[in-house]
Amino acid sequence: MDKDTFLKDQLDLIKRKQMDPSIEWQDVADFREEYSGEKEHRDTIRKGSKLLLEYINGGWDLVPSSSIDMGSFSEAMEIKKERIKLQTEKQEMNKWIRELSRDEMIAEKMVNAITTLPSLTIPEPITIDPSKNDYLLTISDAHYGVEFCIKDFWGYTINEYSPKIFESRMWELFYKVVDQIQKDDIKLLHIFELGDALEGILRANSQLMQLRYGIIDSAFLYANFLSEWLNELSKHVTIEFQMIKRSNHNQLRLVGQPKNAFPDEDMSKSMLVFIKERLKNNPNIKIIENPTGLAYAQLGIHNIIGGHFETKDLGKELMEYSKTYNVPLDYIVSGHWHCSFSGEIGINSEYLSVRSIIGVNPYSMKINKTANAGASMFVFDQNDGLVDEHKYKLH
Repeated sequence: MDKDTFLKDQLDLIKRKQMDPSIEWQDVADFREEYSGEKEHRDTIRKGSKLLLEYINGGWDLVPSSSIDMGSFSEAMEIKKERIKLQTEKQEMNKWIRELSRDEMIAEKMVNAITTLPSLTIPEPITIDPSKNDYLLTISDAHYGVEFCIKDFWGYTINEYSPKIFESRMWELFYKVVDQIQKDDIKLLHIFELGDALEGILRANSQLMQLRYGIIDSAFLYANFLSEWLNELSKHVTIEFQMIKRSNHNQLRLVGQPKNAFPDEDMSKSMLVFIKERLKNNPNIKIIENPTGLAYAQLGIHNIIGGHFETKDLGKELMEYSKTYNVPLDYIVSGHWHCSFSGEIGINSEYLSVRSIIGVNPYSMKINKTANAGASMFVFDQNDGLVDEHKYKLH
C-alpha cells in the first residue's frame, strides 16, 4: 500500500468511526501498525486525531491537493469499497481477538492467583439420603467492594457497608443456614448466586471513588471468600451451586457505553473459573453451569429458574421463558430488586424476588426504596412445590 492510499483509507476509517460506535481507536492503531510496522497506543491516536476531527465534524471535505481523474473514478470507487470491506473484516477480527485475549487474561490471573493461596481443608464426603423436601438457598446483590454509611435525621446509622461488613453478614448467614440444616436434617442444599456480586461501574463519575478495590481485585476477593464460605458449609451439607452469568453490575460496561453494549463481558464467568478451580477437589460441592447463563434446577417435579431479571413483572417473565425454551417452568427466582416480594401465577407456580446482601444503599435512598439486607432458603415439597420460606435478615 502506498502512502497516498494509506492516508485516504486512514481518513475514511476515522470518518466512519464518528458514525459507527463499533469502530474503536484501537482499530485505527491496528491499521497504522499494519502499514508502518510501529506499535502506537490507542490513546496517542485518539489525542492526535483531535484537530482532524474538528475539520471532519465541521463538515470540511478533506481531499489531496492533486486532481482526481474522473475517468477512472468508478473503478477507484469499486477498489475503495473492496478495501473498506477488508478493513471491516480485519477490525471485527481484531475486536474478537482483543475480547478473547481479555477473557483469557482474566481467567489465567484467577487460576494463577489460586497457587498463592493456602489450600482448603477438604471435608469428608456426605452421604445423601432420600428426602421428602428439596432446599434452595439464594444469595444475591452483594455489591462487593463498595463502602458507604447512611445516617438518619438524628445521626444514627441506617445501613453501613464495606467488604468487611459483607463478610460479617455472610458468616451470620452461614450460622443461620447451618442451624436450619441441623433442624431439618438437610443433606442436599441447592444454592443460587443471583448476580451483582460486584459493585461494577454503572455510574462511573459517582461510583469510582466509593470503591474499596478495583473491579478485577474485587472479583478475586469475592470469588475467594465465596469459595471458602462454600467449603466450610460443605462440611455440614452437600451443595449444588450455580452462579448466573449475566447481571447489570457484574457486566464490564466500558465508561460511556450503554447498558448491554457488551452483554457477554461479565465478571461472573471469571469468578466462576476461580471458584471451580478452588473447589475442584471437594467431593461435597457440585458446580453446575447452565448453558443459558441462568440458574436452573428440578426440585421434586417442579422446574425452577433463577436470574437477575430487571423487570418486576416476573410472572410474565416466567411465561416468556417457558415459551422460549419450550419447558413448563413453575417458579422464577430473581435478584436485582433488593427486596422480598412474591406472587402466585397458578397452581404450584410462583414468582419470587429475594433480598440483597448489601441492603439499603445510596441509590435506594435516592429513590426512597428501602428493605432489609438478607437471604432466603426456600423449601419445596416433592408434590406440592413451595411450602415454606426461611427469610434471614442480616445485620
